[in-house]
Amino acid sequence: MRILMLSLLLLFSLIGEAQLMPVVSTTVKIPQALCIQCKNRLEYQVRRLNGVQEFVVNYRKGEARLKFLTDRTDIEQVKTMIANTGYDADDILANPDAYNRLPVTCKKKIKK
Repeated sequence: MRILMLSLLLLFSLIGEAQLMPVVSTTVKIPQALCIQCKNRLEYQVRRLNGVQEFVVNYRKGEARLKFLTDRTDIEQVKTMIANTGYDADDILANPDAYNRLPVTCKKKIKK
């Protein structure tokens, strides 16, 4: 009876361990995200991606913290979504059409 119980326990522990999904946590620099509107816009768009579990923008630091499943998406897709929303993401520049649709308060400050 003990052997049967131990084998069942081992079997269930292996099944439970096999279902763990690889999650990656990282930070993306978004220097252009300067207000609460930027934060809300970015969080809404990026959370729509399949595999993104958490995406939180800190507009005071100009960065975002995210967690995503590596078997469903990757960091480049997340950066592309940020760029298609109109913001620079690390080394990827914002989509010009999306940038032009942003409110004036969310655009880069131009030095004269």
